[in-house]
Amino acid sequence: MSRCIIPVADISAIPDFSGVSASPSGLLTDTLARPLRDLRISVTDRCNFRCVYCMLREVFDKHYQFLPHAALLSFEEIERLARVFVAHGVEKIRLTGGEPLLRKNIEFLIERLAMLRTPEGRPLDLTLTTNGSLLARKARSLKDAGLARVTVSLDALDDALFRRMNDADFAVGDVLAGIEAAQAAGLEPLKVNMVVKRGTNDQEIVPMARHFKGSGVVLRFIEYMDVGASNGWNMSEVLPSVQVVELIDAHFPLAPLDAHSAAETAQHWGYRDGSGEIGVISSVTRAFCGDCTRVRLSMEGKLYLCLFASSGHDLRALIRSGATDVATAIAIWQARGDRYSQLRGSGRTRSAARRDVVYRRLSAAWPLPLL
Repeated sequence: MSRCIIPVADISAIPDFSGVSASPSGLLTDTLARPLRDLRISVTDRCNFRCVYCMLREVFDKHYQFLPHAALLSFEEIERLARVFVAHGVEKIRLTGGEPLLRKNIEFLIERLAMLRTPEGRPLDLTLTTNGSLLARKARSLKDAGLARVTVSLDALDDALFRRMNDADFAVGDVLAGIEAAQAAGLEPLKVNMVVKRGTNDQEIVPMARHFKGSGVVLRFIEYMDVGASNGWNMSEVLPSVQVVELIDAHFPLAPLDAHSAAETAQHWGYRDGSGEIGVISSVTRAFCGDCTRVRLSMEGKLYLCLFASSGHDLRALIRSGATDVATAIAIWQARGDRYSQLRGSGRTRSAARRDVVYRRLSAAWPLPLL
């Protein structure tokens, strides 16, 4: 007979919000006047890939101890916290992992979140990021549950290279089949994210652009960075986004597009022949802290105010303490002043100047506002 061990809440870890007012207003700002708009929810720490820039096999090997199921936030707990964030301005929820499709019955959580509405009565922009390994079999059920769209991570089209990068011997054809299934199910606009690591997969930039050009998929190139700081922001493996844009433009002429929103991390470029667009996310060479509206809830219930934060605020302890009102937890955002990338700042001046030159040159024949 198996036993379910439920972790006891650490009362000492519960944030103190005594005396703080958190009446829902639909608009909550931090100390830098940035509104709360985007909530990223990690639903699992497990992944079936061992990508070279994320979950290295040397660390996440067969002996690695992942969190027991009881340590994860339940779907009910996630929904309870999400309701609070939505009441205070969140308009977009992104489900992540690990690999979120490994979380059993993820569709049940999607159904709950899809029913939430903003204070104005609008449905949320509910999306999910996946490595695509399970997408072909789950795309239809995800759509039926209420998911709006998906973002798929894909770092190469060359099968041998892709297998080396995911370090799980997973075929690129299966990810492409998942993308097709997602489009057929109506999970659009679909985005594909490619992390570009200089000397590893940068030769795949043009083939990726060629493959998805005209497909309706928005291909986005992300500068390789180390979220865990293990490479010390070693620029030798970073290919600046401005060079990615120049490379694609040499094959498929581009022009800059307006930003979809002020807080968007990606800069967008349209093909001059009207066959779609690409995006670049300059995680290293261009800080976007100034307009950051994002907060992250980890799988075990810690709230992180910045991607690079080394510690979070334990909301699971608050919930499991028996608190009947968790709304005051939102006050964490009001004290937020995080802008790690902006303060780190080294090496941006030259890249920024070069980027401005590229914008002016590529926009000359297509009179759209510069980003």
